[in-house]
Parts: sequence; structure tokens; C-alpha cells
Amino acid sequence: MGQIRNVPVDEALALIKRGAEELIVEEELARKLARGKPLRVKLGLDPTAPDLHLGHTVVINKLRHFQELGHQVQFLIGDFTGMIGDPTGKNQTRPPLSREQILENAQSYRAQAFKILDPDKTRILFNSEWSDKLGAEGMIRLAARYTVARILERDDFAKRYRAGQPIAVHELLYPLMQGYDSVAMKADVELGGTDQKFNLLVGRELQKDYGQEPQCILTTPLLEGLDGVNKMSKSLGNYVGIAEPAQEIFGKLMSISDELMWRYIELLSFEPIETVRGWKREVDAGANPRDVKARFAKEIVARFHTRPDADRAEEAFAQRFRHGQLPEDVPAVNLKAPPEGLVSTQVLRQSGLAESSSEANRLIAQGGVRVDGERISDRATMFPPGKTYVVQVGKLKVRRVTIS
Repeated sequence: MGQIRNVPVDEALALIKRGAEELIVEEELARKLARGKPLRVKLGLDPTAPDLHLGHTVVINKLRHFQELGHQVQFLIGDFTGMIGDPTGKNQTRPPLSREQILENAQSYRAQAFKILDPDKTRILFNSEWSDKLGAEGMIRLAARYTVARILERDDFAKRYRAGQPIAVHELLYPLMQGYDSVAMKADVELGGTDQKFNLLVGRELQKDYGQEPQCILTTPLLEGLDGVNKMSKSLGNYVGIAEPAQEIFGKLMSISDELMWRYIELLSFEPIETVRGWKREVDAGANPRDVKARFAKEIVARFHTRPDADRAEEAFAQRFRHGQLPEDVPAVNLKAPPEGLVSTQVLRQSGLAESSSEANRLIAQGGVRVDGERISDRATMFPPGKTYVVQVGKLKVRRVTIS
């Protein structure tokens, strides 16, 4: 399993609890740590999309802390449960993914997770290994261990039931299958976001039912997106993807508010707590929060790219926003247009500055779009052909767009 570090239990707990939301039950985990043996620490992710963003890494960072203490990290790819689709937080049934889609996404997840975790100290598991073997009889026996009433205690199910919205039978199986993963893995600790608490507790209860010592549960907060309001989400456009280019990551992190900066540092930085406290003292004494933000942004860029990439991203940012210059490598886009030209929403979408017309409309309405340095407010603004425009969305994305 590996070698456990000789760290006092209270120090180990302090590291484990850093930035965490809730630990169930702390006394139980303290007893497990006191045994001096490596614990099996589980994190399960359903690879429902190919890319991870910083919100996903909050809980993966916590796995790294367990690794640093010498515990065995079990990174579970939910290739079986992903075909069911986690109903957490959903107000309608999700379309299930195929096994092929899930395996393709899983390869991407693994590569991205290893930017944070030590591959030599990480076990990658797939829950189809034991879930496929259950068969029809095994599924029925598992389902007999939990009641519908308890499943409907879950907030999202309860709301949908009261509202008369459909709940497919396979969705009721999801918490059971996630809980059965903990039984199969004999997990000592399971990690998850606060929205996963119900599912994690099902695993704890099933372990008791199977005669195992119940796992402890550590939940981590849901990271706010760049807007500082909503949970980080690709669909909302408020995310920082860890596979994005270095300059994109740096620029996005520099765009967050000074208040949100401390939240990001707490949940994402690997700097010692005392170092972060020192930064806060500097800002309280009059230092510019922007300098702290730049240190943090460089740390994150270096984690997912390289230190030289982080240095170059900082320099490009300084040129663009402190000195009013555009970097030389602004992507150029050529767009074909009818004689009357292209409307602004088409330009944003076709040049890759917005993923959809609705997002383009929202960006313009929020005042986040500039053309040749001037903010546009009318989504019907036309771009006549025969010219090149510098189109900028927020402080992050710029294109030289030639309309022909």
C-alpha cells in the first residue's frame, strides 16, 4: 500500500480539513489515522464530459493531501454509473452516455488528474469491474437493502416528486450503485462535493449493512465561477478549464474580484497556510491585491502547464492590460460574409469568442464586448466586409477578425 508518514494525528487532521466543508465523523477518522496504517481514500467521478475545470479540482486537491500523508488514493472512474447519469441537482432525467463515450472521456480525466496527483501513488479503478458482475439477481439483492422512502429523502428527488416531474427508476439506483462502490473498494474515507453528501452517506450505510467498518466522509465546497455567484460551470461560461491555454487560465484568474481571490486561494492553492496569511497581512498593510492574484495565477498555470508558460502568460497579460498593448500572437480569423456583412452575434460565434448565439447576446448585453477598443451594446451591430476588426470579449479573449 505504501509508507505512512509519521505525522501527529492533529496535524494530519488540520491538513485534511483545510478548505473542507464537513467531516463525518471526525472522531472516527482520528481513530483510523491513529492506527498508523495507510487508509483507502476514494474519489469517484463520472466522466460525463472530456474536460475538467478548476471546480472539479477542489476535491482532487484534497486527494493530494491524503497522498502527501502516505495514504492510498483510489481514483474511481464511474464507467458503469456514468451510463446511469448522476441525478444530483437535476430537475429532469439525464440522457445516459454510451460506454464508448465514457471511456473516451475517462482517458482525458486520467491525464488531467495526474497534473495534480502522483501517478505512482494513485490506483485508477473502473466500477464496471464489480458492477457488471452483479447481474440481475445481484442488483435486486442490492436494491432490497434500501427503501424508496429513504431514497426520496434526497432533496432533488423530493422536489421532483412533489412537482410531479418524472423520476426514472434507473435514477433511483444511482445512489445505491455509488454506495456499492464503497463496499467493493472497502473504502476508509470517501470524498465528494457538498452536493454529493446524500450519495456518500448511502455508501456509509451500505458498508455497515455488509459488515464493514463505515467510511468517513469529507465534503468539499462547490467553487464559485468567475462571476462569484454561480457554481463554476461550463454551461454558464464562468469556468476555468485546466486544459485551456496558459494565457487563458492566467487572464481568467486575474479577472476575478479581490474578494473572490481569497476563496480561490483557500480551495486551490498548495501554498502553506502561513504563506497565505502573510499575503493577507501584506494586503491589509496596503499592498495591491493584484500582485497576490498574479502569484496565485502563476501557481495554477505552472501546475497545469509549466513554470516558463506561467512566466510568459504573466508577461503577455502585463503587455495587454497594463500597457494597453495587444500581444503579437492574437489569433486571426477570416470570416465569409454576404454583401451586407455579418451581425455581431454571428461574428462572436463564428470566431470562437462565444459558443452560441444566446451566449453572444448575453455577453453584448452585459457590456463585455469591444470592437477596436469601443464597447458595443447593440446585438444587431453589423460588421461590413472588407475590413479587419480587433474583437475582444471581457479581458480574456481577443481575435483579429477579417470579414471578406
